[in-house]
Amino acid sequence: MYALVDCNNFYASCERVFRPELNGKPVAILSNNDGCVIARSNEAKAVGIPMGAPAFQIKSIVEQHQVHIFSSNYALYGDLSRRVMAILEQFTPNLEIYSIDEAFLNFDGLTIEDYHDYGIQIKKRVQKWVGIPVCIGYAHTKALSKVANKIAKKFQDRTGGVYVIDTDEKRIKALKWTKIEDVWGIGYRTIKKVKARNIHTAYDFIQTEHAVWIKKEMGVIGMRLKYELEGNSVLELEPIVEQQKSITVTRSFPKQLVDYDLLRERITTFAVVCAEKLRRQKSCCHTIIVMLLIDKHSVDTTKYYFNAAIHLPFATNSSLTIANAAVDLFKKLHKGNENLRFKKAGVVLGELIDDDKKQFQLFDDENPKHLVLMKTIDKLNKKIGHSKVKLGTQNLNLTWDMKQNHLSPKYTTNFNTILEINVC
Repeated sequence: MYALVDCNNFYASCERVFRPELNGKPVAILSNNDGCVIARSNEAKAVGIPMGAPAFQIKSIVEQHQVHIFSSNYALYGDLSRRVMAILEQFTPNLEIYSIDEAFLNFDGLTIEDYHDYGIQIKKRVQKWVGIPVCIGYAHTKALSKVANKIAKKFQDRTGGVYVIDTDEKRIKALKWTKIEDVWGIGYRTIKKVKARNIHTAYDFIQTEHAVWIKKEMGVIGMRLKYELEGNSVLELEPIVEQQKSITVTRSFPKQLVDYDLLRERITTFAVVCAEKLRRQKSCCHTIIVMLLIDKHSVDTTKYYFNAAIHLPFATNSSLTIANAAVDLFKKLHKGNENLRFKKAGVVLGELIDDDKKQFQLFDDENPKHLVLMKTIDKLNKKIGHSKVKLGTQNLNLTWDMKQNHLSPKYTTNFNTILEINVC
């Protein structure tokens, strides 16, 4: 039996953990630089705030309905997510963290008499220990557990936030209720195709007459989804991968940049942050990619995306080496495009390997002093504060230079912003 545990309105719920007076009130979360809405509470949805709406377009709704706006606080959200996942591991060792607010659980080998009651126990513990509300859907396959979770969330008054699909009767009823666009694995490009074949629900999708078409148009992925919705489990839990396959840092600028020195500083900072992430997961990289983007709506040009890459002769996690290589790539991209106004930039590190598997070169290798220097910098930053020690080409006062006018404190990750309670 599988279960999908999904945190309800996760970002908004995280903000409410330390601001309980916001329960029942509309809450919306903005993207980087306070650009657009990326998360909403149910109350914010009810007053008409659409997903993805630019912040300036919803000012009247915010003022009229007293919507509480927050800047994205990923340090807080990430920490509370880790706490939720740690609790879920107490109920089963078989866990797949699917996203920051979702996880698949598998209970094979465990004796559970009442899955609904077990789900209620999970809900209560997460709510009590972390303060985040969750809904849980049970089924014999991962795809069906997604469907069950939607039912649990849609009809919380009747289900208590937990729904179990454990019979064919429940499965068919659930599939007939589920719209095809809400099925896990059906992307926006596929929706038009399936609807053209008169497939409007998940139940329509599993009908025999569509099998050949699904195999032809959607391939193995489509057939696996069909088997899963029919109750045949073919998707197992994905193993937890400690090391990322690549590391990316990209940011939109508060305003479009044309100044060479400002752009170079941003590239340097992004490269340094990538290198820090490399060292935290004890990895090295061989490939460095730099990206620059301009606003295609503000200029009359067919090219708005610029990128360049370099393959280093040796693996590295040195901030100095990675930053220098990234700046060299930036110079090549910027040459001939001096008058363009860039709205976004990024650095990507690829071809990652464990640092203890690094192959040393006889003639062309990293300066051995970098290893000691990086350890010292990381130690100092850990002791006196994140990003206190920087490269000379970085902005000494800013890390991201992002607009975050509605940022809440990092209650659980920064001691200086820990919650204070006055007791009379």
